[in-house]
Amino acid sequence: MAKERSDFRGQYEGEEVLYMFRKHPVVMRKGLILFMVAILLGTIPSFIKPELSYFYIGIGSGIVLGVLLWLPSWIYWYYSVYILTDQRLIQITQKGFFNKKVIDLALSQIQMVNYEIKGVQETLLGFGTMTIQTIVGNLVIHDVHKPAHVQHELLGILRARGIAINAVSAPQDQEEQASE
Repeated sequence: MAKERSDFRGQYEGEEVLYMFRKHPVVMRKGLILFMVAILLGTIPSFIKPELSYFYIGIGSGIVLGVLLWLPSWIYWYYSVYILTDQRLIQITQKGFFNKKVIDLALSQIQMVNYEIKGVQETLLGFGTMTIQTIVGNLVIHDVHKPAHVQHELLGILRARGIAINAVSAPQDQEEQASE
């Protein structure tokens, strides 16, 4: 996702947000499946006593239960964000309500940005894995929405800032680029 907001908690004075992205919404699939199962379970009371009131009460209860089961997945997706500023790359990962993890990398530590799209599901839905190689190790980001676009944006920003960086895309993409 492109730049949604221009500031965040923990931002340094004079620091400018250049790019912001999230994971693909596919990370919510477990919560969506639980939501559908809860609605399905909500129909059971109408099978036991086939009255319209039991059906509506069961479906209503199933929807409420489904939302409660889906909510942690949505929180994980919505509040897990990657922010590239003019000084650093910040990874904020939210797991549930009370577990937050923050990784902060200076732009000068980034050495290489790679991505990989592997398999039918990733190809059809347009998500993949990005690996940001740094001086201190690799930052692997799974389920990135449109990783080729995100890599292009990151490299463009880094090169515009004068940071020499290497980029390697998936082998299939290199073959496509060579044929063009």
